[in-house]
Amino acid sequence: MDPAAIATLLTAAAIAGWVDAVVGGGGLLLLPALLIAAPGVPVATALGTNKLAAIAGTTTAAITYARRTKVDWTTAGPAAALAVPVAGLGAALAGSVPPSAYRPVVLGVLVAVALFVTLRPRLGMVADPLRRTPTRISAAVAVAGGLIALYDGMIGPGTGTFLVLAFTTIVGADFVHGSAMAKLVNAGTNLGALVVFGLAGHVWWLLGAAMAVCNILGAVVGARMALRRGSGFVRVVLLVVVLALVAKLGYDQFA
Repeated sequence: MDPAAIATLLTAAAIAGWVDAVVGGGGLLLLPALLIAAPGVPVATALGTNKLAAIAGTTTAAITYARRTKVDWTTAGPAAALAVPVAGLGAALAGSVPPSAYRPVVLGVLVAVALFVTLRPRLGMVADPLRRTPTRISAAVAVAGGLIALYDGMIGPGTGTFLVLAFTTIVGADFVHGSAMAKLVNAGTNLGALVVFGLAGHVWWLLGAAMAVCNILGAVVGARMALRRGSGFVRVVLLVVVLALVAKLGYDQFA
């Protein structure tokens, strides 16, 4: 790979780390960058190398959030633990399901999410502790550590965004605390998927390690920014990322 392509990937990794730390969705940038910079690379290898970079950033962001804000461990802890094996299962299944099978579903969900967040401007701005019931906590663990983790292992982009929305809508977290929980679960999904991709030989370790360093730098800046600027800032970034995901998947589906 030529130096210009490597420089592009390192830059993309730093920006993706920032996006992931704020609201998730960094894979929307980093995964296509890998596929473009290395024409002919197997999709599984691109996914595995992306996971190596992403786990460094999400773990760093999770630690930053945990040090600076209160994390709901009752919800995030079990969800993160469940996410590791489920994401590993998803990674093992990666490639067995054609994109045409899942893309319309994900696209429909994202359009609904964009409308939902737009039409409910107060969503995630202030925490709603009344929603944090045992039933809703169990539902959040199942959705985040099960359904979304499986998606992350198989496909990936947008996982962090889905996690933030899950914790916000199901257990009433505000966007900042929802993002903090999302980082913990996302670190678990990245770990589970990375182990499977690594054992299968689908990781470029040297390139991935260099990208991981840049991803960490972006993640530190992003997490501190989100904590400093609050839920309003996170909401704006979330809407931008969701619209970008809709545009990307819509182009892939209909172009």
